[in-house]
This record gives sequence, structure tokens and C-alpha cells, in this order.
Amino acid sequence: MATNRIGDVVVRQNVIELKTVEQTPKIFSQEVLLTPLGERRKKDDAWDNSYYLDRQAGFESNARTYPRKLPIAICRAEGVYVEDADGRRYIDCLAGAGALALGHRHPVAVDAVQRAVADGTPWQTLDLTTPVKDAFVHELFRCFNSDFAASARIQFCGPSGADAIEAALKLVKTATGRRSILAFHGAYHGMTHGALGITGEIGPKASVAGLMPEVHFLPFPYSYRCPFSLGGEPGWRASLSYIDRLLADSNSGIAPPAAMILEAVQGEGGVIPAPDDWLRGMRRITRKYDIPLIIDEVQTGIGRTGNMFAFERAGIEPDVVVLSKAVGGGLPLSVVVYHENLDRWQPGAHAGTFRGNQLAMAAGAATLRFIREHRLDHHAEIMGERLMNHLRCIQAGCPAIGEVRGRGLMIGIEIIDPHAARDELGAHPPCSESARRIQRNCLKRGLILELGGRQGSVARLLPPLIVTENNIDQIAAIFREAAYAA
Repeated sequence: MATNRIGDVVVRQNVIELKTVEQTPKIFSQEVLLTPLGERRKKDDAWDNSYYLDRQAGFESNARTYPRKLPIAICRAEGVYVEDADGRRYIDCLAGAGALALGHRHPVAVDAVQRAVADGTPWQTLDLTTPVKDAFVHELFRCFNSDFAASARIQFCGPSGADAIEAALKLVKTATGRRSILAFHGAYHGMTHGALGITGEIGPKASVAGLMPEVHFLPFPYSYRCPFSLGGEPGWRASLSYIDRLLADSNSGIAPPAAMILEAVQGEGGVIPAPDDWLRGMRRITRKYDIPLIIDEVQTGIGRTGNMFAFERAGIEPDVVVLSKAVGGGLPLSVVVYHENLDRWQPGAHAGTFRGNQLAMAAGAATLRFIREHRLDHHAEIMGERLMNHLRCIQAGCPAIGEVRGRGLMIGIEIIDPHAARDELGAHPPCSESARRIQRNCLKRGLILELGGRQGSVARLLPPLIVTENNIDQIAAIFREAAYAA
């Protein structure tokens, strides 16, 4: 088998140096570098990024977002790499906002789709069952612990995570007969009407009237910018105490809730992991007050955080789990998995034309099996720790980095203004301008990443779970150059 020359990295005294090594391509990483990252490859056709971006601006909605910060037109992709219309290649740490657990066009997913097509599998079946659907449910339930799976029911939803969130809200309101929902500061659950109503970010909500009523936002344990100005364990304990007292208060103004919904690691909110003890405390509180607990695993689920599901790390069992993105093997699919005692809605209570996407189920079943059999959740934990170690070395020499945090291959780097006044906890304010410069510098050097968090000041890394040590070291080396150049 032929070998490629790819980048490796050495760390000496907090300095990351790029060197060259030999590496044999593997199905996991699919490391193929036809052109050095960020450099333009000679192309035979005349259509470049500018051509496609200009056309896109001419016909696509003003609501488009990613092309404004990542002005490229993607033409090809393989594994962890994408190539744009100018012939430049990039490591993709956006990966479809985490949907591409196995990267682009992984052979396992490609083969599953091709076999489904060749076998005459129908493409769409509404909620009629098929052998492909049966196999998908079998593989998905194998990912949960046996007790949860034994009492679980599944609802197939439309193609996006937001639709599954809507279904979960309808489920718990129907089952409990209650109206109000408990959500959290910093939460992100989607852009449909109900999902937006329980999302913390104000920007997308500001111009939309009449969002879902009776949503009550609670303090999430964000240690770096603690809402109680305490930080650490005192901060998350204060959060638990506040919520417990609030629910016990007959004058709180909050009617008995239909559910509490949370992310075990807030994604769009800035990659903020909830402490394990806090999650255990929330599970205790929701049981105490008979409140169904919904865990949104749309981005965190299927191995990304170092466990198959992010809630597993705390050893808790939710009542409802919402899944999308990686669950379809990179194709559109979303589901709600919930305890059978909530299964009180009537036939037709939730529906959707594309809930029977058979190609997504085929790709999803193959992806789930591959991740489980090859322990990619464990691999994500190891690779994530390697990347965070590199990033903390970079942080030591870069005053604009306030905090490096994350779980597995879901990592956030909070960018700050080191010249501005500190808050009560000693943290400088977020700096979106510096974050945008770092993002642009990364793109120029061959690395795609997204921004999120407060004021868009958190650089977010969501590489495919198949990344190798060499990929991780390249990502760190590029980020170091980009951060120092900003």
C-alpha cells in the first residue's frame, strides 16, 4: 500500500513545530493530501469560489450563515478533508455541525447506501416498516444500556433535530397534561418555532413574535462565567439549590412543568460541559418533582463526547433522548427515544413525510455498528484529550485564549480581550472580533472551524471521530499559527 507524506507535530516548551512523517492510509482516517492544506491547486475549469458565492448571494435567502464566515464553495470531500472550487484543501472541523461522525463519504456509509439502492429498498416509506428500519432500530437500541432499551419506544421524526425537539415537547405535554417547560441559559435546541422558544440565544428570537409560551430559563453551570459569580463547585451547587428551591416555591410563578430539557454539553452555547455531579443532581430534582427529563443529544450523541451518549458519563438515565445529526450516518434523520410510560399520545399525534428515509436508516445502522464495534467513542476521548493538551500549551503563550474546554471531540476555545477589565471571577470579557480573525486565519491555513458561545467568541472544533493523531497535531499547529497571527 502506498504511503503519503503528511504533517506531524512535536511539542517542546509550549511550542508546536510541524514536521513531516510517513503515514499509511487507513480506512479510519482516509488521510489523503493531494495538495498541501490551504494552498491552491491548478484547476482546469474556470469556475472558482467567487463564481459560486456570487451566484449563491443572488438566489439564496438572506438567512444563510456559514458562507458569510467561511466563503468557500465545496466541490469534493473525503474523510476529514474537503476541497473547494479553487482547489484548496482543508481539514474539516465543522463536519456538518457534528453530523459527519465518520467524516465525508466513509466507505461503511457509502457501501450501506449502495447496497440499499441495489437491493431495491424504497427511498421513503412514511412510518411503514421495512427490514432496513428494523435493522436501524436494533442497532440504535444496542447503543443504550439494556435497562433503558428494554422499556424504550422510538418516534421517527422529520429530517432535522429541531423537528425531533418539537416531537419531544408534544410528547411530554401530552403525557403529563402540563404546559410549562424548563430550559437553560445558553441552550440551543433548533430554529423551528417551539425549539427556538426554548433556545437561550436572543439574536434569532428578537424579531419573531409569539414564540412558545411558559418557557422558564434556569442558570446553567458555566464555571468560567458563572451566573452566581462563584465558579467551580460552589457555582454548580448554587444552581442546583436555586432550581430545587424554585420548584418547591408555591409562589414561584411557574406552573408544574411538563419537562426539563438540557444538553449535557452545551454546543452552540459555547461548548460548556455540565459537571457530572450537577447532572446527577438535576436527575434527582426532576424525579423529586415528577418532571420528565429530556436530554438533547442531537450534537453530543453517537460517540462525540467520549461516551456513546453524553449523559452516560454522569451515570444517569433520562426519560427522553433526542437524536439527529450523526444518527443518520450523515444523511437526514431524527428520532426521539423515550420511556414507554410516556407513550400516551394518539396515532397521528406527530408525523412527517420524510420520517421514513430508508437510505438514512441504512447509512445510520452501518455507522452506529461501526462506531460501536470500533469503540470510536473511546477513540474520541483519547483524541480529544490530545487536542486539548495541545490547545492548553498554545493558551500558555496566547493571552487572547481565556479557556479551553470540552468533552471528547467537542472542544471550545473561548477568545477574550486580555486588555479589558476582569469580572468578579477574574475573567476578561469575550472578544468576537479576535475570534473572527482566528477563524479567518485558520481558513487561510487549511482549517475549517465554527464560532459560537456568548458574542460568538468561542472557536468550536467538531472533527469527525475518525481523526488520527497526525490530524489532531495538524489541527493544533494550524490553530497556533492562526491565534498568534490574530
